Amino acid sequence: MELFRFAHPEYFWALLLIPVLTILFVYFRIQRRKALRKFGEPELVNLLMPNVSGVRPVVRFILLMMALSLFIAGTARPQFGSKLKKVKRQGVEIVIALDVSNSMMAEDIKPNRLERAKRAIDRLISKLKDDKIGLIVFAGDAYTQLPITSDYNSAQLFLSSVNPEMIPKQGTAVGAAIGMAKRSFTASTEASKAIIVITDGENHEDDAVAAAEEAHKDGIVVHTIGMGLPQGAPIPVRAGGQGEYRKDKEGNVVITRLDEVTLQKIAAAGGGIYLRANTAQVGLDDLFDEINKMQKTEMEARTFSEYEEQFQYFFAAGLLLLLLEFFMLERKNKYLKRIKLFK
Repeated sequence: MELFRFAHPEYFWALLLIPVLTILFVYFRIQRRKALRKFGEPELVNLLMPNVSGVRPVVRFILLMMALSLFIAGTARPQFGSKLKKVKRQGVEIVIALDVSNSMMAEDIKPNRLERAKRAIDRLISKLKDDKIGLIVFAGDAYTQLPITSDYNSAQLFLSSVNPEMIPKQGTAVGAAIGMAKRSFTASTEASKAIIVITDGENHEDDAVAAAEEAHKDGIVVHTIGMGLPQGAPIPVRAGGQGEYRKDKEGNVVITRLDEVTLQKIAAAGGGIYLRANTAQVGLDDLFDEINKMQKTEMEARTFSEYEEQFQYFFAAGLLLLLLEFFMLERKNKYLKRIKLFK
């Protein structure tokens, strides 16, 4: 099975030069004819210049444009994938459980807790090479936003769409998120596995510590990152809202505070570490260093990986056309013009 591709298709934009050069060529040909008419009658001019050809310059120009097209195609690096190759990759599997409850919209970490967490996750994905990643979102319930994958572009695309409106039931069901993350890993692989829970930890709905213990028994490490500051902050009704904050039934402004004690217990039960985000960093970079220390396991992927360069054929054809153009004179050959195939 073969696969043809151009390594740099953006170079084909240079083909726009050809219509521009063609317009210029036609323009100067017209101007030349006008100049010859001023010199004298066309019949007289032809008698005075019997060896001048009107067709050969056009043919030479066509050869030049064909050569230019071939050189541009060669520069775009045409390639053939000769065979489907099995590539052995070594990495770990990571599932991120991201809290999207309303409290994550608090702005004690700018621009807000959720947006800052998303940016940190995006940077983490950009660092991944041979690892797999999945994404769970949770509030009062937990849902799989992205199954475990090595398609980092899709991971960043799905991450960008995360927002609090995607889960109507409020709360912080950390235990449910850990349980779903645990079921998200590839069952048939022996790869090292890690869950990263990113949350403010407030108003947890279930026994998250027990869920972390169960995951750790299955060989999965559970890390936690606390989003928010201990003194807490009000929850804006809308992101970037001007002084409009959520209130309780009595009309008091709700203050959401980071529950560090619970998150420390979850990390301890899961055999992982707890990190608290601050205004300078979220902590995912430090966790990535920790995950890189885990044992890397071979994970197999199938991809077209062997490509053979074909640009030399395009350049060779272009050079041949240039040679033809070089040896083709604009004047008629005085010997060949005597040959008349049709009388």
